[in-house]
Amino acid sequence: MTSHPALWTEAAENRGPVQLTPRAAVTLHPASDARITAGLWHERRAVNARSSIPDGFERLREAGNFHDLRLAAGTATGEYVNDLPFMDSDLYKWLEAVGWAQSAAELPDPGTQIDFAVELLGAAQEPSGYLQSYFQVLGGGERFSDLAWGHELYCAGHLIQAAVAHQRVTGRGDLLDIACRFADHVDDVFGPGRARGICGHPEIETGLVELYRCTGEQRYLRLAQEFIDRRGHGLLATARQRGRSHGSRYWQDHLPVRDATEVAGHAVRQLYLLAGVVDVAVETGERELLDAAKRLWEDMAATKTYLTGGIGAHHTDEAFGDAYELPSERAYCETCAAIGSVMFSWRLLLATGRTRYADLIERTLHNGFLAGVSLSGDEYLYINPLQVRDGHQPNDGDRDAFRTPWFRCACCPPNVMRLLASLHHYVAATDGSGLVLHQYMPGEYATGELAVRVDTTYPWDGTVSVEVIRAPSERCSLVLRLPQWADRYQLSVSGEHIDVTPDDGWLRVLRAWQPGDVLRFEMEMAPRLTAADPRIDAVRECVAIERGPLVYCLEQTDQPSDIRLDDVVLDANAPLHAEHRPDLLGGVVTLTASGGVRERPDDRSWWPYRPLPEQPVTVPDEVSITAIPYYAWGNRDRAAMRVWLPRR
Repeated sequence: MTSHPALWTEAAENRGPVQLTPRAAVTLHPASDARITAGLWHERRAVNARSSIPDGFERLREAGNFHDLRLAAGTATGEYVNDLPFMDSDLYKWLEAVGWAQSAAELPDPGTQIDFAVELLGAAQEPSGYLQSYFQVLGGGERFSDLAWGHELYCAGHLIQAAVAHQRVTGRGDLLDIACRFADHVDDVFGPGRARGICGHPEIETGLVELYRCTGEQRYLRLAQEFIDRRGHGLLATARQRGRSHGSRYWQDHLPVRDATEVAGHAVRQLYLLAGVVDVAVETGERELLDAAKRLWEDMAATKTYLTGGIGAHHTDEAFGDAYELPSERAYCETCAAIGSVMFSWRLLLATGRTRYADLIERTLHNGFLAGVSLSGDEYLYINPLQVRDGHQPNDGDRDAFRTPWFRCACCPPNVMRLLASLHHYVAATDGSGLVLHQYMPGEYATGELAVRVDTTYPWDGTVSVEVIRAPSERCSLVLRLPQWADRYQLSVSGEHIDVTPDDGWLRVLRAWQPGDVLRFEMEMAPRLTAADPRIDAVRECVAIERGPLVYCLEQTDQPSDIRLDDVVLDANAPLHAEHRPDLLGGVVTLTASGGVRERPDDRSWWPYRPLPEQPVTVPDEVSITAIPYYAWGNRDRAAMRVWLPRR
C-alpha cells in the first residue's frame, strides 16, 4: 500500500473538488477562500444541509446500502438487498456531500454518521484493497469479471472523491487510506503492462487525477491516462443487459478520445469521461487531449444541449441524440447529466479561461440542475422534460416526470447533494493577477492578499456590488464575467463611471485597490423572448421566455382555469411584465405575458389530421399568462408545464 501520512495531516484549507497542482497547464486556479452568505444559492444550500443530507442518510439505510456492506464485511446475515452493482457509489457521493457541507460550516457535526460509514467501509474492504459489496457478496469471488456493467472502477472513483473531500476539509486520513488501498489494488490489476481493461462507466479517471493531486503519487495520474488511452479500441465490445445489446458507442469505446468529433452514447458516461480527460490533459500538459475535449464540448453545446442546459435527448440508453434532436416532452435530461456538464465545463474554464464555459455553467446551475430537487430538498427528478402534458401518465419508476423521494437507481439525489455542498468552490478563481468572479452569488471571496465581499440579489436583479475588504499595495485586477445574455450594462468604482472593453466576455478592472472601494456592475435584466435554431424541429416557430440566467415555463396552476397549456399561443409583440413574489415558491420573480387560445379542433374526430385550411387558424381569445422560473415547477401539484410556446 502506498502511504502519504505527511500530506494526510496537512492543516485543512479551503480546497475544493478540483485542486490543481502548480505544474498544471491552466489559465485559472480556484480561489483560495470562498463563502456564499445569502441569496438563492445560500437558501438552496441551507435546505441541502438541513434536509437533503440528513434525509439521504436515512434513505440509504432504508434502501439497504448499509446492510449490503455489512454482508460484505461479514457482520450481518440475510439476503443482499440491491440488484444493481453500483449502489455503494450512492454512499460515497453522500459522504462527499457531507465533507463539502462541513467545509462551508453549513452542516451540524455529522461525526457519528461519518465514523459509522468509514468503519463499515474499512471492515468491508478486503486485504487486497478491493471494495465493492455487490461482487463481494454475489459475485462468487470473481473480481473485475464484468467491466462493462460491474461498475467496480466507477465506485472506486466516487470513493476517491469522497475521501479527498474529507481529507481536504478535516485533515483526517482514514477514508483516504481506504481509497488509496483500493486505488493501489486497481493499479496492480490494470496499471501499465497489466490487464488491458476499462470501466463501462467512466469516473475512475477524474477520481485518480484528484487522488494524485491530493497525495502527489504519480502512479495515480499515469493510471488515469492509461484508462483514457485505452478507450476507443473496442475493449468493451458489445455487452448485453436484460437481453438488450449495447454497442461500443454507448460506452464511448467506438473511437479514441483524440479522434472523436462528437459526443455520443450514454450522456453521463460521456461527460464523466470528458471531465477526466481535461484533468489528465492539464496535469500532463498534453495539448491534443485538451483540444479534443474542447472540440467535443463545442459539439455538445452547439447541437445537443437544451435551453435549460439539460443534456441527453433519448430515454433509450439515457443517451445523446442526433445533432439538433432536442424534443421537449420526451427530453431525458438526467439530473446527473446536468451535474456532469458542470464538472466538464468547470475544468475547461480553469484550463482555458474562456467565458463560454462559465456561461454554460450558469445556465445549467440555474435551470437544468436546480429543477432536479424540490424546494423542500427531499424529492428529486431523475429526468427533466421541458414539457409535461395535461393528464400525463408517469413513466416507469425512476423516469417519472414528477419528483419522488428516492429512486431504485438513486444516483441523482446524492449527486445533487454533493454539487450543492461544494458550490462555493465554483464561484471565483484567480488568474495570477487578481480575482475572477465568474458566477454571481453574494458572499466573501479571496485570493492571496485580495479579498472582496459580493452583495447582490442575482438572479432576481442584475446589480452586483463588489466591495474590497483587503488588497495588496500593488495594482491588481478584479475581473467580472459579462454574461452571454447581458446586452446592456455599466460599471462604476465608488460611484465613478468607468469604461471597460470586454475581452472574450471578461471585464477586467486593473488598479491599486483600497479597502472600502466598491466595484458596481449593473446589468439590465429585462425579460426576453428566445428562439431556437430552426434545425431543432421540435420547437421550430416557438419561443421561450427568459430573464437573466433563468429560463421560465408556464405551469397550468398559474393560468386561467378554462384554458389548457396545449392551446396557448404567445403574443410575441406584447410586453412582458416582471413582478417580485416573495410569497410564491420561496420567493421568485414571475413574468406576465399576453397570449391567445387556439381554436381547438373537434375532439370527437377519430382522426387527428385534416386538410390545410385556406386561411390561418384564428386565435380569438386574449388571455394573460403567467410564467415562473423553470427550476420551481412541480412544487405545488402535478400539473401540465411547458417551456416552449407557439408564437403569433
